[in-house]
Order: sequence, then C-alpha cells, then structure tokens
Amino acid sequence: MATDCSVFRPFHARTDRREALRRLVHLTTGLGLGGAAPAILRAGEPTRTLVFGIVPQQSASELARVWIPVIGWLAQRAGVPMRFATAPDIPAFEQRLAAGVYDLAYMNPYHYSVFAKKPGYQAFAKEKGRRLRGIVVVRRDSPITDLAALAGKAVAFPAPAAFAATVLVRAELERARIPIRPVFVNSHESVYLNVAQRQFDAGGGIPRTLQTMDAAVRDELRVLWQTGEFTPHAFAAHPRVDRAALRAVQQAMGAADADPHARPALEGIGFKGFDSAQDAEWNDVRALGIRTLANLLAG
Repeated sequence: MATDCSVFRPFHARTDRREALRRLVHLTTGLGLGGAAPAILRAGEPTRTLVFGIVPQQSASELARVWIPVIGWLAQRAGVPMRFATAPDIPAFEQRLAAGVYDLAYMNPYHYSVFAKKPGYQAFAKEKGRRLRGIVVVRRDSPITDLAALAGKAVAFPAPAAFAATVLVRAELERARIPIRPVFVNSHESVYLNVAQRQFDAGGGIPRTLQTMDAAVRDELRVLWQTGEFTPHAFAAHPRVDRAALRAVQQAMGAADADPHARPALEGIGFKGFDSAQDAEWNDVRALGIRTLANLLAG
C-alpha cells in the first residue's frame, strides 16, 4: 500500500504543530478512504477522494511535512477531496505508477514519458518558471574540481530512473568515458546526507531538492557540475479521474501564486507556483530515447 495520510479538511496555514505531527503519524495508514471531504463540485454528487502521489525524492516524513500543506490548500481551493501518498523509494513509486495506484501524481520527466503510454497518465501542470537540471555534488572541502576526478569512485544516486539526478548525470559520465561505480540510495535526501557524511565522494541530485535540504547539510556541499535544461517534473492525472474534478484542480493550481494563503506552502516545496502543461512539452525527454523502465511497459 502507498504511504499516505487522511482525507484533507479545509487547510489553515497556522495549523497547530501537534495536529501536524498527528497527521504525520498517519503516513502508514494505507489507502483506505475515510473522514470528511471538502466541498463537492456538483451539488448532491459526491466527489471521490483523489490519491495524490509524490515522487519520493526525500523521506516520507519530510515529503509529508512539505506537501501536506500544498495538497491541503489545493483540496480546499478546488473543492476536491485529496489525500497525500508516496512510496518508500523511487522504484516502488514506479511500480505504483505502472499499476495506476495514484489518481494524481508528481513524477519526474522520464517517468512521465513512460507512464503516459501505460497506464495513460496525462500531464496537466508543471512547476512555474523552472527548467530541470541534474547536478553532481561533492563536499565543500573536497579536492575534486572536475568530473574526471570521479574515475573509479563510488558515486551515490537516488535510483536508476531518477531522470536528472541519475540518468542525465550518468549519460554525461559515459559520454566523457569516466568510469564510476554507481550506488543507489533511494532518495535525493539520502544522496546529500551520504556525501555530507563522507560515505561517497560525490552524488547526483537536482537544484530544488538541494535547496530544500537543512542548511546544516546543504552548507557542507557544493555543486561540482550541472547538466543542460529540460522540461521539469509533470503533474499528471490517471485516465479515470473525473474531468470536472481535474479542471478544478488545474484552476486552483493556476491561482496558487496569487493567493497569500498558498505562499507559505509553496515556499515549503521551493515552488513559485504552477503552470498548466501539455503532453508535447515532454518531447525533449522522449527524444533522448531512454529505455531504463522499458520492462514496466512490457509487463
């Protein structure tokens, strides 16, 4: 079962800390639906609770801390009941996308290029004003000054199909014929922690997740190298999602950057806001011809 929490009631920016901690306890409650729902879209016609899956770039508790306020605000603004969900690691998240577990999902660009084919997720939004880059981080005091110095070293990555943090970085290392030993540590957060704690000489990530790390960790790291830019992560909907509910969510996302009540939640995830999106915007990713998850499509 996907890691999740209870159905959202109207969101208040000043939610008591004890209540926030109580919500985090519910991360292990499974996908059972319960609790009161926000306002419905059409009078007399109940709206099904939408399971909103977030790619586990960080630990489940950290994802819950920063994404619960965002999804809570969206649920209230759109009048559509939602619940936060994630997975213990990125490969498990990929399996759940393949199985269509999530109604709405925030997934990396490569994930979207795969799961738009099967089970048919369709993009409806993306982060406002950002293009996606992969980065390689080292400790601030590391003597390493270029990628060539990583030859023969163990390098930490979140997961094999983490698009910018793994796929783009490894593609550049292969192009430059720099042999490394990749080690997969399940999340961006784990990459940064492992490098900061000298478990690895370097690791792959993305600027946004590095920026949202605690300063005590972030300040121990420096960016050694970064990739070119691509279309960022997709917010995508499973084909079963009611069209009216999806339009309401998309409209709410479009209004987020202008709503002062949404601003603290957006700052928590490092977003300026959301833009609407179309499937063709991820053709830059499709053009790379990545086949890492081909087995999930064949299943």
